[in-house]
Amino acid sequence: MSDTMQHPRRRFFRRAAIAAMIAGLAGGIGIKAFAHGGPEGWHHRGYMEGPIDPAQMEARVNRMLGHLYVELDASEAQKQKIDPIVKGAAKDLIPLRQKMRDIRRQQRELFAGETVDRAAIEKLSAERTKLSEQMSRRFTTALVDVAEALTPAQRKQLAERFGHFGGWRGRHGPG
Repeated sequence: MSDTMQHPRRRFFRRAAIAAMIAGLAGGIGIKAFAHGGPEGWHHRGYMEGPIDPAQMEARVNRMLGHLYVELDASEAQKQKIDPIVKGAAKDLIPLRQKMRDIRRQQRELFAGETVDRAAIEKLSAERTKLSEQMSRRFTTALVDVAEALTPAQRKQLAERFGHFGGWRGRHGPG
């Protein structure tokens, strides 16, 4: 074959090799993200990552409540109503969070196994959905209870502070 015919072929194979490497790298990153529960697992410990110490949870809740009270200019009476609501919800959600982590671990093990056990994966998926609904109901109950302790103006302010996925925005934007 002539040099003019081989040159385009080499260029094609070189480009194909580069594309394959990029696709492999992207696929590897995607698998890593799935195994860690999403890209947030790479940057910091997310909500569902790792066991949480009850004292650590209490400190987080207290810090969050402190910010909430300042942002809403809450009265002492409101603080006394809201504190047990939020702390009770946090205590109720800790064991559910652990169950969710266990299900995620089991799912990862099933996906990584020699064979795919479709029935087991679907059963865990159903359990995860049921648990997620239970957690959502508990969180919603606490949120409504807190809302009842606030004035309409404070509820409006609180609603404006919630981000796209319910994350607290605070004065300095998302975070």
